[in-house]
Amino acid sequence: MNSMRMILLLSFLLASPALAVCPESPDTSELRAQLHTRLLRAANELSAQRIANQLWQIWLTAPDEKAQILLDHGMERREAYDLEESERVFDQLILYCPAYPEGYNQRAFTRFLRNDFDGSLEDLAKVLEQNPYHFGALSGRALNLMSQGRMQLAQDALRAALKVHPFLRERSFLIEDPGKDI
Repeated sequence: MNSMRMILLLSFLLASPALAVCPESPDTSELRAQLHTRLLRAANELSAQRIANQLWQIWLTAPDEKAQILLDHGMERREAYDLEESERVFDQLILYCPAYPEGYNQRAFTRFLRNDFDGSLEDLAKVLEQNPYHFGALSGRALNLMSQGRMQLAQDALRAALKVHPFLRERSFLIEDPGKDI
């Protein structure tokens, strides 16, 4: 994180009252529905990836600048494999914006990397309550369940993810089930 963004982050965190309220995210449900429909109809992996990237862009746009700084900083700390700090930052984001599903999704990923599979699954459940078509959360659920050795549930979760995004990279983890069409 560059020094100016770090200064902004610290000033937001120090200047904001503990009970500051996160604004609602803009309603993107119509655009997301259109993109999900296009994703399901994508002719190939490349076009599907372009559409998926547009959905990620929507999901990774936080409700306000303070939330965006927290989100970006948490992701940067995770990329640096500072997982404890990453989770702490996502905790702050969730405390500030409890209705913003991507805060939970990003903390779930960090918790997954920390082998906190139960905590990750709890976060993913919150994401999917608010956005049942979040293919990142759906595939993350499958990966968590695989890591716990809960293979049948993992396969079911992966199949659910593929119904939303047929070209997911995690498709390679799918085990053919005799009598069922993949």
